[in-house]
Amino acid sequence: MRRNTKIKIVLGLLLVVAFFNIFIYILDKVVTPTVMAVADAEMRAKSMEIINTSILKEYSKQFNYDDIIKVEKDEHGNISMLKADTLKMSKIASDVALNSQKELKALGHIGIKVPIGYIFNNNILANIGPDVSVKMEPIGYIETKYQSEFESAGINQTRHKIYVQVYAKVRIIIPTKKDDIEVKSEVPISETIIVGKTPDTSINLDLNGAGYKINEQNKNLP
Repeated sequence: MRRNTKIKIVLGLLLVVAFFNIFIYILDKVVTPTVMAVADAEMRAKSMEIINTSILKEYSKQFNYDDIIKVEKDEHGNISMLKADTLKMSKIASDVALNSQKELKALGHIGIKVPIGYIFNNNILANIGPDVSVKMEPIGYIETKYQSEFESAGINQTRHKIYVQVYAKVRIIIPTKKDDIEVKSEVPISETIIVGKTPDTSINLDLNGAGYKINEQNKNLP
């Protein structure tokens, strides 16, 4: 009788170990990748929303084309040069980067909840089951850059477009895994028609000196 009891205990322990290994396998091969894919998509969308909101807020408040871009013409009224106030543009870029970093960190601390039912890829079951907590933190850098384009808009008219590009690298964290993703947003901040004959050589507005970059190694930034 005692021997049978020992055998049952051993078999019970083996079953527990077997079920535990199966659970770990399923968690690693099925649950974790699906939850991470959902977490990546959700956090990427929220990060883009934060960055775009910051861009619209700062540029609608601080950017005025006539104040920042100076068009120089010769005595015949032909466009000879365009100059940008790179200091002002860098200031706005800095505000966008710092505000984005602050909001991304705030979202990361709060996190989001992903229902475990997402693993079934079924709309009916998507919101069923316990929630998996997803956290996020900015890592590496947050960088703001500019891009400028010119195109003909008719006789003696040139359309000038300015875009702002924001790059960020964030880390998605769930209890069993973490993943790093890059987020890029490009938003047009200005489209202006410049009147005047353009020179034979193409107009170029060098904005390489404008922009801003945060290195996330400095954790004391706001």
